Amino acid sequence: MSDTDGKKTLGLRGGSGSVKQSFSHGRTKNVVVETKRKRVVVPKPGASKSSGSGNPALGDPSKRPAGISDAEMERRMKALAAAKAAEADEAQKRAEEEKAREEERERRRREVEEKAREEAEREAALKAKEEEEARAKKEAEEAKKREAEARKKPAAAPAPKTDDPAAAQAALQKQQERGGRAPAAAPRAREREDDNRNNRGKGGDNRRSGKLTVNQALTGGEGGRQRSMAAMKRKQERMRQKAMGGNDSREKIVRDVQVPETIVVSELANRMAERVADVVKSLMKMGMMVTQNQSIDADTAELIVEEFGHRIQRVSDADVEDVISQVEDAPETLQPRPPVITIMGHVDHGKTSLLDAIRNANVTSGEAGGITQHIGAYQVTTESGAVLSFLDTPGHAAFTSMRARGAQVTDIVVLVVAADDSVMPQTIEAISHAKAAGVPMIVAINKCDKPDADPMKVRTELLQHEVIVEDMSGDVQDVEVSAKTGKGLDELLEAIALQAEILELKANPDRAAEGAVIEAQLDVGRGPVATVLVQKGTLKRGDIFVVGEQWGKVRALVNDKGDRVDEAGPSVPVEVLGLNGTPEAGDVLNVVDTEAQAREIAEYREQAAKDKRAAAGAATTLDQLLAKAKADENVAELPILVKADVQGSAEAIVQAMEKIGNDEVRVRVLHYGVGAITESDIGLAEASGAPVIGFNVRANAPARNSANQKGVEIRYYSVIYDLVDDVKAAASGLLSAEIRENFIGYAEIREVFKVSGVGKVAGCLVTEGVARRSAGVRLLRDDVVIHEGTLKTLKRFKDEVKEVLSGQECGMAFENYDDIRPGDVIEIFEREEVERNLD
Repeated sequence: MSDTDGKKTLGLRGGSGSVKQSFSHGRTKNVVVETKRKRVVVPKPGASKSSGSGNPALGDPSKRPAGISDAEMERRMKALAAAKAAEADEAQKRAEEEKAREEERERRRREVEEKAREEAEREAALKAKEEEEARAKKEAEEAKKREAEARKKPAAAPAPKTDDPAAAQAALQKQQERGGRAPAAAPRAREREDDNRNNRGKGGDNRRSGKLTVNQALTGGEGGRQRSMAAMKRKQERMRQKAMGGNDSREKIVRDVQVPETIVVSELANRMAERVADVVKSLMKMGMMVTQNQSIDADTAELIVEEFGHRIQRVSDADVEDVISQVEDAPETLQPRPPVITIMGHVDHGKTSLLDAIRNANVTSGEAGGITQHIGAYQVTTESGAVLSFLDTPGHAAFTSMRARGAQVTDIVVLVVAADDSVMPQTIEAISHAKAAGVPMIVAINKCDKPDADPMKVRTELLQHEVIVEDMSGDVQDVEVSAKTGKGLDELLEAIALQAEILELKANPDRAAEGAVIEAQLDVGRGPVATVLVQKGTLKRGDIFVVGEQWGKVRALVNDKGDRVDEAGPSVPVEVLGLNGTPEAGDVLNVVDTEAQAREIAEYREQAAKDKRAAAGAATTLDQLLAKAKADENVAELPILVKADVQGSAEAIVQAMEKIGNDEVRVRVLHYGVGAITESDIGLAEASGAPVIGFNVRANAPARNSANQKGVEIRYYSVIYDLVDDVKAAASGLLSAEIRENFIGYAEIREVFKVSGVGKVAGCLVTEGVARRSAGVRLLRDDVVIHEGTLKTLKRFKDEVKEVLSGQECGMAFENYDDIRPGDVIEIFEREEVERNLD
């Protein structure tokens, strides 16, 4: 297209400076044009002599711009030459890149064509195979039909015998035509021919012929809407069934449908493999106007399932726990395992020191105040090679529940009793736990090295609690030991080994692990950590497990010496890392196959616990709530927040707090948990006006700053004695002071006078003690109290006095009371406030 197509050129008319420009639709425009003369540069006279021979522009002054020297011109020419060289190199490089891209496109095109050709060959082979199978099946069907017809008509003329198969086929066809039956292939051939003719009349077959190219796939080159491959396959399947003489009606599949307590309508339809609309329609016929996203109960779902002809299987949400195998181990799979020994006894009777002496370690120094406040789990190998697993439980009264858990997982209980202290309350408690768990007991009489030790007194006092030692003709072994000098330790280990041999302890190590959580804590660097005693199977690194309401994958196993191990067999205590939360001490750990199962079981248990708590709250009626509120109206509460280092200690502190208080005062634990004191704890404490108690934990920096700003008190403890005593003292401060009355005197009214401005005044004789104006008084008439109040005035003669001694006369007037008579007795007393303490 030229530059002048459809346009008029600009031009000057008559040398004027105005140009008329025309546009479409008859529009015109005048444009003023400024014309300039061409400047003619005359070269200087000496320029031609200094022209260079290398470049014509340098030597020809007429071709050189004005005012440019020879050096400048030479530099410009060199730059021009360099630019042309660079442009040539760039053009060559572009040509090479274009050639490489063309080769790459060609290679990819060849790959696509090769893949398409291979795919076409594979589809052709599959199609040929399917046609061959269909043809073979069809021939077999026709052969069966012919045999059946031959059996039905034995009198029919036999087919002529010939060796030529073509002749035999022709004879058979003639025989069928005479009988009025056309061959089965003829109508099918005619139908295909009619279909082809119809398709040709409509514009040809719509099926794709040849290979599908990329261009066709992108542009839709075949035109119109194409049939999908699935539609083609369905059509071929229908034709194949029709050719084989089959009917289109499918036989209904009866399914086993699992139905929980509640199920969504769409999920029920999915499990029955029925249309959701049909299920909703059936429910509407039953009078239930529901949508596919609403839930129905199991009874309604059962009616729907039976109506659609399926079988129902009732399942429960608790069935998710069925994956935890509770199979009893076969006797041939059991192998001997180390015994689990629990050390029990009263506080400060030397349990941990005794275990130290056995382990040749010093555990006591690591405990605050020299007492054990956590359950420790250790493994000890004796000199004889026997492996023993020890559990060291606390002896303080607050750790009752922890000792109970220790007794549940143990095989043998070693009851430590100090020879100088004999049987104490926690000793009796340990005996009860051991008897409840049905565990054999060995009595270790400790501190026999002390001069006031009396082992026989211990044996005698144990008789009161039905513990009969061997020296008393019983069946309980007793050993006199001293953790300080090491006396009797060998005899104690022999007694434990003998008891373990009698028990014949065995377990199957080649199964999914099962164990009990002895203790759980939230470690700052390692996250939730659980001390687990494996009871069955072998716990390996990488196992997926569920424990209580938590689940996890074993990231690491740490033994009692602090070393990482790859697995832990039966009776081996280990620390397990990799939990998603802190479990409760006493929870059972079970290994499962997949994370999905573990997560499902944990979620079910968590929901069940929530429902249980909600049901407990809902079971309270309004009358009960009102009665409780009325009863608590006069009860003072001391709210506290508790954070501890391990779960067992937190539970023990909460149980100890519940025991503090009486009908007037009680301690209320707003929240307790495991781990450091956080800013959220400070916020809760501020809202409720409660102090925060940290047991073997500290507050982090944000929590300390928040506590200082909000004025929240944080108290740290490492010994449970001090914590309980301080809380008890704080709760005692809420008790109202006790009012005591001290009787200081009696006075008898001899005469009653009326004094203007004062009222009735009693003339009295102090018969006993002393009468004071600041004291309280009661008026007794015939030994019955008719008035209690205070004195308005106390006079001796005409003077107001503070007190009157026994045997002297005085005048008394009561505040706001005038009914006094001669002969009445005045009882004089003083009130004294006495502070009360919680026992």
